[in-house]
Amino acid sequence: MERMEASGINSFVALGDSFTEGLNDYGPDGELLGWADRVAAVLSARQPGFGYANLAVRGKLVRHVLEEQIGTAIGLAPGPASTDLVSLAAGGNDILRGADVDELACLFDSGVARLRADGRRVLIFTGFDPRAFPIIRLLRGRIAAYNMHLRAIADERGCELVDLWSMRVLCDPRAWSQDRLHLTSEGHRLVALRTCAVLGLPVDGDWRGPLPAGAPAHTWFSARRQDARWAMDYAMPWLNRRIRGRSSGDGRPPKRPELLPVAAR
Repeated sequence: MERMEASGINSFVALGDSFTEGLNDYGPDGELLGWADRVAAVLSARQPGFGYANLAVRGKLVRHVLEEQIGTAIGLAPGPASTDLVSLAAGGNDILRGADVDELACLFDSGVARLRADGRRVLIFTGFDPRAFPIIRLLRGRIAAYNMHLRAIADERGCELVDLWSMRVLCDPRAWSQDRLHLTSEGHRLVALRTCAVLGLPVDGDWRGPLPAGAPAHTWFSARRQDARWAMDYAMPWLNRRIRGRSSGDGRPPKRPELLPVAAR
């Protein structure tokens, strides 16, 4: 697949869930950044009049993204559709809830098809390799199967693909927040670098890492204590929300619902 010309992108609309919303990457002003904000800043520096919107909301399933975000993204386009980039990253919440990955991929594909039929440039993301953490790595096979569908969709629909699974640096637990589901600021920075590389944008830095040297590795006992703390602080609240049919994104608006210039941060 040919690489898109990044210099011709007049707008960028980011769709999805918490990954694209930017959890847990906080800027100096206390507001969420994330990989999408970081990529938008690079695009803005290269294109006068550039506009950026981020419609992603934590906890959203693929069907929510299709129903609530895609139509809005198409309506935001200020000019020729071919100059507008839309990123679509979703499915992780569905897989956590036990969704059939074949059916999930068909649903995701319908959203991509809609964007492509409207002339949008579409950027999609595979899922991460979750092998770094107990329990979550039990989903590894299903995520890998979903990723194969996403690669096929990107190939068939003519989309750009950011392969997060192949980013070995993200198998380092230090790239992840304590909840083990959301990247740290450093993790978001690396994803932004990888995304810029896919878009052909020149940046300073290498998405391959390595991460800065950190504290020594945990002993087996300290690691198990961390596992127990994670179960109490994050896994149990997540299960409680599922039982009650609630989502962390219920009632939460997107952080950037309009196409606006990117302010320096």
